[in-house]
Amino acid sequence: MSAIDDAYAYCGKITKGHYENFPVGSFLLPKEKRRHIWAIYAFARTADDFADEGRMPGDSDEELQKRIALLDGWEFKLVQASRGEAHDPAFVALAQTFKELDIPVQLLKDLLTAYRMDVLQGRYKTWEDVLFYCKHSANPVGRLVLHVFGYKDEAIHQLSDKICTALQLTNFWQDLNIDLAKDRIYIPQVDMQKFKVTEGDLHAKIVNRPYQMLMKYLAGRTAALFNDGLPLLTRVGKDLRLEMRLTWLGGTTVLKKTEKVGFDVYRKRPALSKLDFALLLARAMAPVPIRSIHA
Repeated sequence: MSAIDDAYAYCGKITKGHYENFPVGSFLLPKEKRRHIWAIYAFARTADDFADEGRMPGDSDEELQKRIALLDGWEFKLVQASRGEAHDPAFVALAQTFKELDIPVQLLKDLLTAYRMDVLQGRYKTWEDVLFYCKHSANPVGRLVLHVFGYKDEAIHQLSDKICTALQLTNFWQDLNIDLAKDRIYIPQVDMQKFKVTEGDLHAKIVNRPYQMLMKYLAGRTAALFNDGLPLLTRVGKDLRLEMRLTWLGGTTVLKKTEKVGFDVYRKRPALSKLDFALLLARAMAPVPIRSIHA
């Protein structure tokens, strides 16, 4: 194997070694495209670890600045890789991906912006503020995947944004308990006030009617975004359609699972089982249209 092959294999190992709700660079993708997804994921996963690994509420300013410095260093290496200069395996692979494909480096920089927000910001006042975070944390991922497959039409990218934002929001509601331990709350403060739910209620793990009404409201807005992005599934070709169908079905299923338990994500994190994946894959492969989700 060449050094580049080794670098892609390294990225593939990182990709396969992390739990995800949704398939990332899976066997459903054409082999020649898969390695580019691995390179992008390895870049993002490592940067995310810089922002998150070992993070505790009340981390000192010095600790937070160390994390920012790591992300700044990662961005420097990203810029180098975009110019064909790389030494770390993740960037050797990424440099080759830049060489072969016309991928905007700004999309990867946007991801780093979101990770910096993770370090420095733990509360979001409005729905628009949360969407701004998603614009940087989730939407670039979908756009990067589309670029790998040669889709550059802005209308298609905007449909992807809807689905990616919905996936990110679903993850927020699913991981509410996990994020609380990191002193992060992605529920808009304005909405918490509207439904009379306090941070103290969340930390006390109180699952009452106001909390359930709040989460039902947020789930409804999330479902609307999934539905807005649904046309994407028929706009992409066969090389990407199955992956997109499975991703949409996976995200909406987790959202429905979260609602089914009354949004009590404190006792058990709603997630997809192996059986769920098998059933969803069968649905994704079926030659029938996928219908809108109702929440």
